[in-house]
Amino acid sequence: HRALSGAALHVAKGEIVVLLGANGAGKSTLLKAVAGLIPAQPGAAIALNGQSLVGHPPHRIVNAGLALVPEGRGLFGELSVAENLALGAYPPRARQQEAQTRETVLALFPRLAERLGQQARTMSGGEQQMVAIGRALMSAPDILLLDEPSLGLSPLMAHELFQSLGRIRETGLGILLVEQNAHLSLRVGDRVYVMATGVLSGGGSAAA
Repeated sequence: HRALSGAALHVAKGEIVVLLGANGAGKSTLLKAVAGLIPAQPGAAIALNGQSLVGHPPHRIVNAGLALVPEGRGLFGELSVAENLALGAYPPRARQQEAQTRETVLALFPRLAERLGQQARTMSGGEQQMVAIGRALMSAPDILLLDEPSLGLSPLMAHELFQSLGRIRETGLGILLVEQNAHLSLRVGDRVYVMATGVLSGGGSAAA
């Protein structure tokens, strides 16, 4: 079964691009293919800053400037918030500016600054999502991929999280956002694509 077919899109720095579609449409598969977690078919083209990412292992893709926050967050639950953030700065591109990036992350998510010593698994869903996004930001990416960040969050926490995405965009990052909550994502997004059964069936401005 071919999960994606001709799913062409682009994300620029400083914009939020929303990818909408029903369950099983291929949204998460697209993110995983871009991040190198599943192999792309021959003929696929995936590039960042003019550099091809096709066939590269995930750690090299992260070091090229692309970071994925997967559905379910994928945190190290037994480790503290500070330790999870430190792991995000492992790529060579991130190490020199680790302290500066950490300050930026804690400014974006002040709640994390209060809980640096807390085990990640003991935090609320919304706080864990902040840790997951913060860990991805610690890799100093140019493009951030987010897979269903509001999943399982209360409406209030989801709203707070999406406000933080607007602040992240202001730092110059590009964001590709896969999300079921169309109202919240379109409120914060700049452009949108719609996916159905592995094909991008339309797109345009989020306002439209």
